[in-house]
Amino acid sequence: MRPKAGRAKGSRAIRGPSGPTPVSSALTTPLSSALPSTYTSEAEYDTNDEVAKLQIGALSLNSAASSPRKPKREKQPPFRFLDLPSELRLKVYDHHFATTAGVLDLDPDNYKRIHQKLAILRVCRTIYCEASYFFYSTHRVRVFPTHPGRFFKTKKPLLARMKPNQRACLTSLELRLGPGWSSPPRGWVVNPALGLADCVNVTKLSVYIECDPGNDFFRGFRQPDNFYERFSKALLIDVLEEMPWVQRIEFDAWLNVKKSGALMRGLIDVTVSRGLQILWGKERGWTDAEEVEPEPALDLNAPLPISHTTPDIMVVV
Repeated sequence: MRPKAGRAKGSRAIRGPSGPTPVSSALTTPLSSALPSTYTSEAEYDTNDEVAKLQIGALSLNSAASSPRKPKREKQPPFRFLDLPSELRLKVYDHHFATTAGVLDLDPDNYKRIHQKLAILRVCRTIYCEASYFFYSTHRVRVFPTHPGRFFKTKKPLLARMKPNQRACLTSLELRLGPGWSSPPRGWVVNPALGLADCVNVTKLSVYIECDPGNDFFRGFRQPDNFYERFSKALLIDVLEEMPWVQRIEFDAWLNVKKSGALMRGLIDVTVSRGLQILWGKERGWTDAEEVEPEPALDLNAPLPISHTTPDIMVVV
């Protein structure tokens, strides 16, 4: 008996891996180009439009330069102040120190009003020489402090705290009388430490009187024997002894001070005896003419005069 051809005895035919059986469909899938699409085709896409929208910095191949650059700010050259004529520089100094006008004295507000303005002296030596001379030559300095508080009784006034070269620039001083009329401070003493000998350019001394204790208003409060009148007169003499080059004395006062009072008469006598020129300030309005005493005002609270005579009585019938 012959075996069957094509099949070995005891073996099976090797089959491939089994997979899903495709199912035939009656519908055919259309090609993608057959349906309309929402995206533009390569033929419809224009790259020039996108390039036109880009910024110039984005066209660079360098990534760091792709961000837009800010325009470079040109540095302004400094103003050459010293190239100005000296007359114009003095005008600038005058405008700079305009808010410091007045009398220089020890005052708590000096830091706000004066100290910050003096920072201009630190620029250079030339500006220091010009601005410092302008500042000290155009401001009066009070000989003794009058601001109430810790400066009033100090033994070292502003004039004594200044440097000799600063005192040499001064052209005017002020002696204010009236504060401390009952008990003057002990620091109100003319001595070499005050520095009046360095004020060689001072030609005018302003004497300002705030009050006259000789007025009847101070009766019962003032010291006897014209104490403050003698003190003020001696103080003026000591100041003039230290500065014999002074040529003019300017007197000014508050409205309640009379030129005919004992205080003013003593100060005027000292000025006349030394042959100095007398000037009058604007606030009080005195002149070389004699002071006209104003008429006493009517006192409405004064008692009415009582007549002790028998009034005439007329009887009408």
